[in-house]
Amino acid sequence: MSTIATNIHPVFDRIIGREEKELFLKQRARVIWMTGLSGSGKTTIAIGVEKELQKRGFLTQILDGDNIRTGINKNLGFSEEDRFENIRRIAEVSKLFVNCGIITINCFVSPTLAIREQAKEIIGDADFREIYVNASYQECEKRDVKGLYKKARNGEIKNFTGLDAPFEAPKNAFLEIKTADMSIEESVDCLVKAILSDIKQA
Repeated sequence: MSTIATNIHPVFDRIIGREEKELFLKQRARVIWMTGLSGSGKTTIAIGVEKELQKRGFLTQILDGDNIRTGINKNLGFSEEDRFENIRRIAEVSKLFVNCGIITINCFVSPTLAIREQAKEIIGDADFREIYVNASYQECEKRDVKGLYKKARNGEIKNFTGLDAPFEAPKNAFLEIKTADMSIEESVDCLVKAILSDIKQA
């Protein structure tokens, strides 16, 4: 038996709770979980949403591959096992932010239904809002803003989602944004309108 597990002494009953923090921040914390192919527009939309919410007095935190895989998850690759562990850690970090009253905007490919279900179970159904940023593989490859699709086609990246690794579209997303048909501004506005009543204090 692990000595780590037996020597934990929780202090949760003595720290300031989520409800008090939400009252202090005048908001309701949620995890806005944006899923979609690389290049679909997740992070660009998230940045726009964060700016719009800040104008309205909301405190947010964006989590995406750039600030997660260069830090807490820098030891993980892209195998199926590592993808699950990547999302598990992200979900646990998101839960900590939510418990602090902060609206967390997550931008991760999170390609399978099982991976996203794992995240929802950790965070909790009441706080998890799945946003499907929908753009086809062909559209994302055409954009190829990070040069990843070219590398995947050349065999430099293995297990690339949409090419040699699956992407399973959400079945019951809170919101679907089709970025091939909408501008960034329209996409941001659509998402802000969809979540505004959800994050406002009653």
